[in-house]
Amino acid sequence: MAEKSKKNDQKVLDSITPKSTDISKWYTDVVLRARMADYSPVKGCMIIRPYGYSIWEKIQSGLDVEFKRTGHVNAYFPLLIPESFLTKEAEHVEGFAPEVAWVTQGGKESLEERLAIRPTSEAIIGYMYAKWIESYRDLPILINQWANVVRWEKVTRPFLRTTEFLWQEGHTAHRTHEEAMEEVSRMLDVYKNFVESTLALPVVAGEKSQKEKFAGALKTYTIEALMPDGQALQSGTSHDLGQNFAKAFNIQFLDSDGERKLAWTTSWGMSTRLIGALIMLHGDDRGLRLPPKIAPIQAVVIPIVYKDAAPVLTKAHELNERLKNKGFRVHLDDRDTYKPGWKYSEYEMMGVPLRIEIGQKDIEKNQVCLVRRDTLEKIFVPDSELEVRIEQLLEEIQKNLFNQADEIRRSKTFKADNFSDFVSIIKEKAGMADLCWCGNLPCEEKFKAEVGATIRCFQEGEVFSKCVVCGAEAKHRIFVARAY
Repeated sequence: MAEKSKKNDQKVLDSITPKSTDISKWYTDVVLRARMADYSPVKGCMIIRPYGYSIWEKIQSGLDVEFKRTGHVNAYFPLLIPESFLTKEAEHVEGFAPEVAWVTQGGKESLEERLAIRPTSEAIIGYMYAKWIESYRDLPILINQWANVVRWEKVTRPFLRTTEFLWQEGHTAHRTHEEAMEEVSRMLDVYKNFVESTLALPVVAGEKSQKEKFAGALKTYTIEALMPDGQALQSGTSHDLGQNFAKAFNIQFLDSDGERKLAWTTSWGMSTRLIGALIMLHGDDRGLRLPPKIAPIQAVVIPIVYKDAAPVLTKAHELNERLKNKGFRVHLDDRDTYKPGWKYSEYEMMGVPLRIEIGQKDIEKNQVCLVRRDTLEKIFVPDSELEVRIEQLLEEIQKNLFNQADEIRRSKTFKADNFSDFVSIIKEKAGMADLCWCGNLPCEEKFKAEVGATIRCFQEGEVFSKCVVCGAEAKHRIFVARAY
């Protein structure tokens, strides 16, 4: 993100690069022109503008309800982590070492011990859990925090990969491994259900390979969304940390049998890259297309004024109030400094699911004109049926966006029976390969060496052929793709 936008407020009517021509340039155009984010003077960082942040707030509030429903509570832990904490868990520190940003000076004094700006919080939270847990009666601990983290990325793109980003990270401690695994599975399901039902993003769920797992975990489970260019986007992860961090930080408890035992811990998280997935997967050549459940504005009312403005504006305000009273997130744009056509393009760029047009002829016919953002279909409905029809249409738009995204996933996923098929899928079809793997590292490394792809996840019990690399008996059905 070294480059800077030329203007903070570009006209939304400016043309954007067609998605089919250059999806990367199209993505950047939409982020800037829809006022989702802007470039920061700090390399690799972004400014999340109010419209983009309002989507994050809705993601945050929606997931927070689910976290609390499953018994979790929110807390906050420090941004700065002593270096000695990170080095306690060897695999963890090795995995994050290239991405850690360090504080070495406070004011005018050099620090005796470097402080890491958190890339994740297992270390500091493990230290605190060791203080808080004494007995089995203190378990489980189910804590989540909403925070920011810093990972020193070399290649960045707004929302999809940035040096600093917003996220949530859950951290739990349990009496038994079985209880911890129930937590890991439960939270992966929470992510999957939320992402599919609210964001209309279909995902593939499964386990990461040992090579691709979270540093310091026994196992990592993931949900992966497939983008239109055939690249996968990791959209949420849930980790079985085993007793690795419990050993490193001495998280012990006195069990009911009188023995002191190590706790079993988990962590799970998702971030603002979900907004990137929304943009990338649902957007078109006119800009964003937001699912109604997550859209900050579900419907915009635009009065069409030619001669006598008063009755049209009065009716527009009436419609706005009626819809607000019914609980819809509606916005009235009665600015007289822009023509209706300009407003149409603006709200199409912003991805507002429904446009409500009202003019003098509509008033005379006792009707309202509705325009769907997903299909651009124009629908005339009786004024008396407006609230009911809007509710129906928002449900239809939500389902349609999911179905269209799911069609991308299905049409861009191909089975491979041999390595040649696999290479063709990644290089020529620009898709995700569904294949079988023996479980051995040399075969896994060949995926990346040959075409730059990685195992996104694997699923047990669904093997349908031999390993596509070596021809040996396969252990896993895996999904392999290039990734953001």
